[in-house]
This record gives sequence, structure tokens and C-alpha cells, in this order.
Amino acid sequence: MSGEGIRDHCGVFGIYGHERASELTYLGLFSLQHRGEESAGICTWDGKRQRLHKDLGLVGDVFNPGNIKNLPGNVAIGHVRYSTTGSSNVANAQPYMVDFSRGQVAIAHNGNLVNAQLLRDELEAYGAIFGSTTDSEILIHLMARPQFRSREECLVGAVTRIHGAYSVVMLLDDALIAFRDPQGFRPLCLGKIDDAYVVASETCAFDLIEAKYVRDVEPGEIIIIDRFGVKSLYPFKDQKLKHAHCIFEHVYFARPDSTVFGENVGLVRERLGAILAEEQPAKADLVIPVPDSGNFAAMGFSKKSGIPLAHGFTRNHYIGRTFINPVQEDRTFKVKIKLNPIRQAVEGKRLVVVDDSIVRGNTSRSRVALLRRAGAKEVHLRISCPPHISPCFYGIDFPSKDELIAANKSMAEIKGYLEVDSIGYLSVEGLLKSVSFPKESYCTACFTADYPTAIQDELDKFKLERLWAERHTK
Repeated sequence: MSGEGIRDHCGVFGIYGHERASELTYLGLFSLQHRGEESAGICTWDGKRQRLHKDLGLVGDVFNPGNIKNLPGNVAIGHVRYSTTGSSNVANAQPYMVDFSRGQVAIAHNGNLVNAQLLRDELEAYGAIFGSTTDSEILIHLMARPQFRSREECLVGAVTRIHGAYSVVMLLDDALIAFRDPQGFRPLCLGKIDDAYVVASETCAFDLIEAKYVRDVEPGEIIIIDRFGVKSLYPFKDQKLKHAHCIFEHVYFARPDSTVFGENVGLVRERLGAILAEEQPAKADLVIPVPDSGNFAAMGFSKKSGIPLAHGFTRNHYIGRTFINPVQEDRTFKVKIKLNPIRQAVEGKRLVVVDDSIVRGNTSRSRVALLRRAGAKEVHLRISCPPHISPCFYGIDFPSKDELIAANKSMAEIKGYLEVDSIGYLSVEGLLKSVSFPKESYCTACFTADYPTAIQDELDKFKLERLWAERHTK
């Protein structure tokens, strides 16, 4: 439960024009820690050169007052990562920094490029040498092509070659650059603190440092912030591309106090729960959430149904999200100790258990068993998103279709496997009713198999899925 089996993508942060740039970036990354717990890094410009510190681990483990002090300057970018492509090692931690013909560049990327392998093969055929296995390095190699004569040309030239999901912050010498794919899969927002500009994956990073939200970075926009001011480029302005905001940001990934795609995440989740109660009612004594991402949906379900809301689980907050650790054995161990049922609350009760998603079903099954052992009379599982039937190629590491329980079992079979008295998912229509933009503005591919990007001619969907699996087993 609670996103079991799902690997998160990443969080990015950048700041220009503040004397405490590295310290504020450190605080911003703390707010974005939920987007990746595998590695963290900060790169600054000290007036002469870029300085970088990154390592595997949580933000609080990677950084201390000493190494923050060694990152001077008024420009900085930061990154927290969970790998979607590339193996788990320091070489793949970000920001990724290199020297090239136009100076020093450091990049931090959230998302995934669907044509990464094709571009990598092409670049290597022309003699490019890669130092990591991440998608992000491909951008730098594209920017370094000799035909580009200016900073703007190399940025536009690189961005128009890549396809898929990307929200990127970059240091190009002393300039802070931020850009977002033309369909807007991943969130990216612009803010200000005093006279300094800030960019971040979520607005919760602004709240901690008391920055003011200004606006979202527009899909397809490149923002350049340097000593001359702020400049925007729109290389896709003549293309009529539909937006494809990842709706799973609202279901699970983003923090409930963030504004994502123009809406407060917590309020969207509450609406998800209310619509779920309409679509999948149950007779029960209590509604209990699976913390933490089920909390707001359970609140909405309780209000709409009139069934009292109660806490049936206690969460060990020192464990973190169970899927974050990429080693399966560690994940399985963490699942066992992450949540503990409150016997006095659930014993003899008919329960509606509200969770955000089911992927493989292993964790959900173990949670139901815990509630049964604690004396629950009935367990009715309600899920605040539709069944996952398809992998994601845009930065969320859903497993292959073979591992998705809803792609391989009927509702009756899922009910039997999880050993629940009933199970109900939110419909795709109900999911899209919970958000304000037109339904055509969202990517729902993991629920519908309707992918919003054109899969390259050389790779049909099945080949791309196999390629995805191969890249994650290297």
C-alpha cells in the first residue's frame, strides 16, 4: 500500500542572486526529500568556477555545516534522486557537472527521456564518451555539438532533440537555467526571495525558505537568469502539443502542502476520496487511511460517506517510503516495520481502508493480514486512483506490465489475492473529475496505456518496454 513498489523520480531546486545560495538550496532539498532518498547534491558558482558536493544518502546525511561552507557563491542548484534510469552509484548522483567548450555546466534533471538510448547510440557513434548512465548527461553532449554558436543556440538545439518528460535546472557558468518539456509532465515553479530568483519542483520548497511563488515554468519554456536579468525562450511555440501533466503527482508523489499544476495537492486528494465514496461505497464502522499518502483521500471518503474517520495504523516515520531503497530485500524488511495496526481501534470493526494505489499487491496483502490479526471484522479496500495496467516511461519507475497486479488479474482475483471482503478502485473518469484542468491536459498512461508522446519509429511500445526493463537490470 501507499505506493508500494513504486520508485519515485527526483526533485530539483535552483537559486540565483542570494548570498546564502547553498544554505537555501540545502533547505529546499529537505522539503523535496520525499521525491528521492537515494542521493543528494548541490553545485554552486563561486564567482570563478563551479563547486560541487554530492553523495549517496539523505540530504541530512550528505551535507553538514562544513561542506555547505565549502560551497560559496550566490548561484546554486540542487537535486535529490531516486534512479529511474542508471544504476545506484555516486557517478549517477546529481547535479552532474562537466567542463566543455562553452565553460562549466552542471545539470539536475527530473523525469525521463523516451529516446535516450537512441540519442546515446548516436552520440557514441560520433565519438562521445559518457561518464554516467543517466539521461541527464545526454543533454550536455547535445549542447556541446560544434554547430551551435551561442548559449541560446545550444540550449534550443539540445532541448528540441529530446523527447519525454523533463524538468531541468542547470548552471551554465554563472547563469541559472530552468526548462520544462513542452507537454509539462513534471512540475516546475518559479519564485522569488527578496531580489533572488528560485526554481523548484514543488512550492513546498518555497514555503520553508519564505520565498514567494511567482508562477509555474511554462511547458516548453526555457528560462535564463543571469546578471542581465531574466529571459525566456519558447522553442516549441509553433508546435501544437497537448499538455500531459502527470496526474500521479496529485495521487501520490507531491506533498499535500504543495501547489502542483495550479492546484493544492491535499485538496485534490480529498476530492479523490469523496468521488471514491460515491463510486465505491461500503458499509463499515470506520474509515482508516494508510498513512501518509492515504490521509487526505480517507478524509474525503469519510466526509462524503458519513462513516467516521479514525487512525488504524501507526507509522514509523524513521523508515521513509518503503520503495525508496532500490534493494528488494531492504524494501521487504522496511515494509514489515513501517506500519503497525492499532488493535484497540480496529478490533471487531468493519473497516474501509483507503490507500492511494496498488502496484504489485505484496505490501497491500501484508497490511490486510496485519489488520486481520489485530481483530478487524471486515476489511474493505478502497483505492483513490484507477488500476495500474501499464508501465510509465516518463520518470516514474512502475515495474513492467508482468509485475502489475491489475494488468494480470481480474478484480475478483485481486480481491482473493489480497484477502479483503471487497475492493474498489476510483475510475479514470472520477480521477479526472477531481482536477480542474480539462481531462486532455493530463497523462493517464499508467491507467489507460494511452501514451501522450509518439513512440519513436524504431521502437514500438513493446520494444520500448523491453528496453526499459533491460536498462534497469544493468
